[in-house]
Amino acid sequence: MSFTQDELKKQVAYAAIDYVKSGIIGVGTGSTANYFIDALSEIKNKIDGAVASSETTAERLRSHGIEVFDLNDINGMDIYVDGADEITEHMHMLKGGGGALTREKIVAANAKEFICICDESKYVPILGKFPLPIEVLPMAKSYVARELTKLGGQPQLRDFTTDNGNLILDVHELKIKDPIEMEIKINQIVGVVTNGLFAVRPANILLLATSDGVKTIKKDA
Repeated sequence: MSFTQDELKKQVAYAAIDYVKSGIIGVGTGSTANYFIDALSEIKNKIDGAVASSETTAERLRSHGIEVFDLNDINGMDIYVDGADEITEHMHMLKGGGGALTREKIVAANAKEFICICDESKYVPILGKFPLPIEVLPMAKSYVARELTKLGGQPQLRDFTTDNGNLILDVHELKIKDPIEMEIKINQIVGVVTNGLFAVRPANILLLATSDGVKTIKKDA
């Protein structure tokens, strides 16, 4: 049986509900995360609320009657659930297609477990076919772009302003052989807020929607 991409996203989003126990849940941004929010609304009385990784996510959570907490007002979370633009078998991810990479990375850092929910089209052997988003301070965009070119990438300015008031450079043609090294190297460029590689803090569990059902892949399993 074949499924549309939206059907796969919905399947995997509902599968993630099995990992929701109680307390406050970290919630990502994007189309797959939106399906998770919709699923979460069906058990909202089981949880205390959520921390949102973007204003868009916060708005959707509130529309479902789920309380949204400021990250500074809590002491952490058991789980963070979010999608990815690409993910490898090592649980290294490339994220930020929706422009929320910085807040996603911050919320993820505060969670004990990162549960990535994706359809099988996002499961790749090597990161980098999808352009790598990098959030930069506006005054540094040209400098950062030049430095990224030195790394072999072709940066393009996205017509977008982040929730933090910054800009996004999408880097094409970047060879990401070592995602951890690349994440650290790019973050050391002055003017970079953060980049869309989630390798230093990878996913702990991948729920992968396939035509044969949702597969569970655990880090180092």
